[in-house]
Amino acid sequence: MNDRAANLLENYDIEVLRTAKGRGAILCEAKQGNYIFKEYRGPLNKLKFQDELLKMTSKECKVPVEQLVSTKEGELFVKDGEQTVYILKTHFTGKECNVRDMEECRQAVRTLAKLHKVMRMPAENLEDFRQVFRIDLEYEKHNRELRKVRRFLRERSQKTDFELFLLSRYDFFLENAIQTTQALLSYDVEKDSRYILEQGYVCHGDYQYHNLLKNDKKMAVVNFEKCVRDNPVRDLYLFLRKLLEKNNWNKELGKELIEVYQKENPLSAYDCIQLYYRFAYPEKFWKIVNFYFNSGKAWIPEKNTEKLQKVIEGEKYKQEFLDSIFSMIQK
Repeated sequence: MNDRAANLLENYDIEVLRTAKGRGAILCEAKQGNYIFKEYRGPLNKLKFQDELLKMTSKECKVPVEQLVSTKEGELFVKDGEQTVYILKTHFTGKECNVRDMEECRQAVRTLAKLHKVMRMPAENLEDFRQVFRIDLEYEKHNRELRKVRRFLRERSQKTDFELFLLSRYDFFLENAIQTTQALLSYDVEKDSRYILEQGYVCHGDYQYHNLLKNDKKMAVVNFEKCVRDNPVRDLYLFLRKLLEKNNWNKELGKELIEVYQKENPLSAYDCIQLYYRFAYPEKFWKIVNFYFNSGKAWIPEKNTEKLQKVIEGEKYKQEFLDSIFSMIQK
């Protein structure tokens, strides 16, 4: 972020003492507290939704969450001369959640459960954000993309070692993706969407370690730009998948953290089904394929092969995890 963007801080009713460059942002120390000024690439009308969600969450929950700051004119954003949009938010000092520290991971899951108990936004409040995310439609889209890439690979006359390796494992993961999507569709997903809307459920949307800041005994949650109406297990799945991938899909670890969440915010039978199929879908494989297809084919990084190899090797442990943790809902 350039120094000219920092001049936009004059649009806010804060007395800036000093600024420092952060990760794609400007950190501001002001008389009123600490702030972070960053570029915003989402829809502008979503900022009102995000603002109301954060205010409500802060009021109803003891978990520290960031807040959007309005300009002197009452706007939630400012633009520079090139029409780039920026937002100002309150900022917390602290270190990112350490995924190698199990006590911090347990705290992260407890924090999420507490958030989910209060993160609800009645649909009638903001008509623009009534739409509920449909995981089944997302998976059907992924499946179409996977079929398209398979056709491309089969028709490609000269294949690299990575492409040969990918193609040799492709049918297994594609069949897994199709079967998982079909199984999910056997449940009344539309009914669940109506229920989510009625309850006003909202997810953080990007609940990962770098959006959790530990300071003393508390854990603050930041970067709500991807908040979305969806089943709350969306956030739990994302946090656990990242963690379990790093731990060879450790069954005991997964079970313990799900139990930690349940003690604070019990999951319904349908929540468990949703969580199971989100884990069952080969999302990591799709991500590798998607990255490959949308990147240059002249040179394929060796890391692609390493990532694919890791996914293949971890599949056995992932299945053991699914069988162990969710055997009761597979029937």
